[in-house]
Amino acid sequence: MTVVQGTAVDIVTEDGTADAYFAHPGDGAPHPAVLLYMDAFGLRPRLRAMADRLAGAGYTVLVPNVLYRHGRAPVVELPEFIDPSARPEIFERLGPVMQALTPELAMRDAGAYLRRLAESPSAADGPVALTGYCMGARLALLTAGTYPERIAAAAGFHGARLATDTLDSPHLLAERITAELYFGHADQDPALPEEQQERLEHALSAAGVRHRCEVYPGAHHGFTQADTAAYSQEADERHWAALLDLLKRNLMGA
Repeated sequence: MTVVQGTAVDIVTEDGTADAYFAHPGDGAPHPAVLLYMDAFGLRPRLRAMADRLAGAGYTVLVPNVLYRHGRAPVVELPEFIDPSARPEIFERLGPVMQALTPELAMRDAGAYLRRLAESPSAADGPVALTGYCMGARLALLTAGTYPERIAAAAGFHGARLATDTLDSPHLLAERITAELYFGHADQDPALPEEQQERLEHALSAAGVRHRCEVYPGAHHGFTQADTAAYSQEADERHWAALLDLLKRNLMGA
């Protein structure tokens, strides 16, 4: 069993300092790097556990608090278990914070996150992979299109607003993407309705992007997050299988 080392780190950006979690195998060797983009609830024990699982599979993982401009994680107080009754109050506070993270700011930050990985002796040389959840899936798609030379693969799960009708929608960067993509959509997800799923599929196909988009039947938005009522063990394990397959194929050469 791989011994994992996980630590809290700070990342200097153009706009301040982002707190983050950094996990890697404890063998002292460099390993392929993965940038993990948080869901709306942010950097917390669940995401650290997910990073540890990736590190245990042989990867060096960085999980930044992308909402750092509004404070260190947790940006808003969270219960240990997030049930439906808690969500309205949480999102009343989180909504304005999330909206303030424009694509321009997020991609400026992404450059800092990628530099941190490039400079780390724990991260192998070469392109990195991305995985993102909820709002993080949107950030992963934006990053793949903004830094194509740095990204070998990108995945997104129960993503939100991936293909809107706005001018800053991430699907509009499809022609710039060179990475292989995978998206696991929640079933009947109001954050990514069928029309957006179809728009994303069309954009990626038209641009010749290597990709696969799948709907997870019966899975709710947030299905990977075990500290929420949306969690589905079956869908979560399917997510891990798809993600690890994507990473192995693009980062391990297998």
